[in-house]
Amino acid sequence: MGSPGGASSSGSSSVESEERKRKRMVSNRESARRSRIRKQQQLESLSEELEGLKKEREEMSRNVNVTMQMLVNVESENAVLMAQVAELSNRFNSLTDIIHFINSTNYLMSDETQFNDCGFLEEACNANSLPTFNQPIIANADVFMY
Repeated sequence: MGSPGGASSSGSSSVESEERKRKRMVSNRESARRSRIRKQQQLESLSEELEGLKKEREEMSRNVNVTMQMLVNVESENAVLMAQVAELSNRFNSLTDIIHFINSTNYLMSDETQFNDCGFLEEACNANSLPTFNQPIIANADVFMY
C-alpha cells in the first residue's frame, strides 16, 4: 500500500529536485552573463578613462613645454635688463662723478676760465687732447639668445 504512494512521492521529489537544479543552473548562467556584461562595461569605461587621461597628459605636457619656453624667454629678457641696469648704473655713477668734478673745479676756477661751445674747458679742448668719458657699451639682447 505504501509503495505506490511512496514511489510517486519519491518520483515527484526527484522531478522537483531536477527542476530546482535546472532553475539554479539557468539562474547561475544568467548571473554569469550579467557579470560578464558588467565586466565588459567596466573595461570599456576604464579604457575610455585611460584615453582621456592620456589626452590630458599630452595637453599638460604641451603646457609645460610652452611654460618652459616662456620661462627661458623671460630669463633671457631678465638677463638683458640686468645688464642694462648695470650699464645705466655705471653711466649714472660716471655722470655723477663728472658733475662733482665740474662743480669742484668751477668752485676753484677763476672768473677768467671759459667754456667752449661744447661745454668743455677751452684749454682742455685742443686738437691733441679731446676729453674722453668712460662709457660702458650697451648690451644687445641678441648676445643672450641661444
